[in-house]
Amino acid sequence: MRKRFIAGATCPKCQAQDTLALWQENNIDVVECVRCGHQMREADKQAQKQVRTNEQVIGIFHPE
Repeated sequence: MRKRFIAGATCPKCQAQDTLALWQENNIDVVECVRCGHQMREADKQAQKQVRTNEQVIGIFHPE
């Protein structure tokens, strides 16, 4: 699995800049701060369509 850093991005938890790494696990984008360990995940569009009606999405991450 290849991890890429997101230049100029700021961690929403610890506010550190240039510490976010991005990779994919099972068609899900994972972003993790290498400083504090905070993680964010977003399923691809095909996987999002398969979410059952009783399930709720907490949030969607959009890398800039």
